[in-house]
Amino acid sequence: MSTAVCLAPARTIAYPQGGGHLWVYLQWALGLRALGCRVIWLEGIDPSDSELDSREKVAALKLRLRPYGLAESLALFSLNGGPLSRGVADGTLDLEAAAEADLLLNLWHSLPASVVSRFRRSAFIDTDPGLLQVWMTRGDVQLAPHHISFTIGETVGTPEALFPDCGVRWHYTRPPVFLPQWPPTPVGSSAPYTTVTHWWGSTFEFQGRTINEEKNVSFLEYHDLPSRTSARLELAICLAEHYEEWRARMEPLGWKIREAWEVSATPDRYRAYIQQSRGEFSCAKLSCVTLANAWISDRTLCYLASGKPAVVQHTGKSRLLPDAEGLFRFRNMDEAVRALSAAESDYARHSRVARELAAEFDARRVVARVLERALATTRADRARADAAATRS
Repeated sequence: MSTAVCLAPARTIAYPQGGGHLWVYLQWALGLRALGCRVIWLEGIDPSDSELDSREKVAALKLRLRPYGLAESLALFSLNGGPLSRGVADGTLDLEAAAEADLLLNLWHSLPASVVSRFRRSAFIDTDPGLLQVWMTRGDVQLAPHHISFTIGETVGTPEALFPDCGVRWHYTRPPVFLPQWPPTPVGSSAPYTTVTHWWGSTFEFQGRTINEEKNVSFLEYHDLPSRTSARLELAICLAEHYEEWRARMEPLGWKIREAWEVSATPDRYRAYIQQSRGEFSCAKLSCVTLANAWISDRTLCYLASGKPAVVQHTGKSRLLPDAEGLFRFRNMDEAVRALSAAESDYARHSRVARELAAEFDARRVVARVLERALATTRADRARADAAATRS
């Protein structure tokens, strides 16, 4: 019998236009499927939504999941613990069915403890390294107890960390990319370096330091970059009503500005946008730089897997990430300019190296290691129980 894994994403159902957001969790789900696991996709329904809104969100999510064979694997629960109407829950699994899984693989730090505790074995995956631990220390997040906790931040829970471990033993895992869905895709030299991003966030004080999550602040430090490189630069940003304001501000400086929801609203469109790019240029949240969490974006892995060199902001010393080979990590304007020049001067080699680096994050290998650790105690318990039964 195959292992059943319930995957809990960070509410993709509430963000139907976020094709890139959905891909974060598809990488895990497809990796699990490739290993022969049965996957259940668990989503919480907001009780403040009308029944019509909830039904539309469920239908939209099923439509996104169907090409990947996951539409019939959707399980729903109410965020307030109450019952769901039949109109919303029709054609889905319920929490009781989901909780029969061998493992809960939880990627949402706000999944209620009452839900997590229903599962015989639970593993948490931290995708906001550094920030999550700060939020937990400040009391902004109450993380439910899990049997084991993983993080994609290399420094989390180590002596190099610039933030507390919150009393949790953190196991490092690479973030995954499902390579068969991201084949190398050649493009012409006139294609732009792009990225898909949110610019907004919060700023707060923590232990005498300012923690800034506003990515627009990072990008504005490099506003003159187009005048210093021959590479075309394009930003797909979630701007909504601010689109014209920022386009008028940035395009005279040489940036091409796109509305992210127009180019990446579905998983297919998000993938197409990345694969039609020459490479990635992106800044990180200042919080990643301040906390030096050695973070790499799941989005950047999609560029690398597609054979696109990535020029991204440095987020701390890494044991795994190169600084100038397929992946370029810059600390200042001069380094960013040199990185783009280096990528273009030997593009074919850096494209090949990018794909080779992405292979180190192959979802099948990453997920297999997580499952091995997450289920180790369960298997040991079963072995002991079997041995006891044999003796009796």
